[in-house]
Amino acid sequence: MSGRTEYGLDLLAFAAHPDDAEIGMGGTLVKAALAGQKTGIVDLTFAEMSSNGDVDTRQREAGTASAILGLAVRENLGLPDRGLSQADRSQVDKLVSAIRRHRPRVVFAPYFIDRHPDHVMCSRMVEQAVFNAKLRRYNPEEPAWTVDMLYYYFINDAHTPQLVLDVSDVHERKMEALRAYRSQFEPAGDLADWVPTPLTTGYLDNVAARDRLFGQAHRFAFAEGFIAKGPVAVDRF
Repeated sequence: MSGRTEYGLDLLAFAAHPDDAEIGMGGTLVKAALAGQKTGIVDLTFAEMSSNGDVDTRQREAGTASAILGLAVRENLGLPDRGLSQADRSQVDKLVSAIRRHRPRVVFAPYFIDRHPDHVMCSRMVEQAVFNAKLRRYNPEEPAWTVDMLYYYFINDAHTPQLVLDVSDVHERKMEALRAYRSQFEPAGDLADWVPTPLTTGYLDNVAARDRLFGQAHRFAFAEGFIAKGPVAVDRF
């Protein structure tokens, strides 16, 4: 196991594609940043297989969204979109290196049940990387790092969360960050290479509705929900 040294980031979210973390926990990232915490996102792929937009556009959009979220760090591992594999050690080791480099207190991954296979695979890879990162004899040329907690955020599918965070006061900032991804969420039927997808047919309205539903039971206007594999007791992320 690793010895404890100073944290680098408070919260680090892994995402298969740029915009995944914004969908599931953009409000949480904004709220943490406004409270003085250091936050970051590691995107696994450039989403080069997306039906709309292109890599350069998506990266510019991610840069705009990162500024809105107040991130301290954002990086992309450049793994293959629709080619993620937990069986490929070289891929998982890139996640391990990111964890050891950024030394996060808490890590977030996509929920392990989702209609998009890349989201599911990202979840599995993060879980594996969090475990491997703490082993001092695993890739021993890098200092080992033990994460305090791993949580899972929702992207496409809504399930009953174990934990919800009130993001009412920052929800518009979350939606602003999502609207930065115009290539993904805005219909652009006048473009020759544009095609309609589930993301261009009211997807952002659905995200807001889910956040409203998560908050409803606790009398919050909006909340984001999370799952953990094990008991949860927190006074903050």
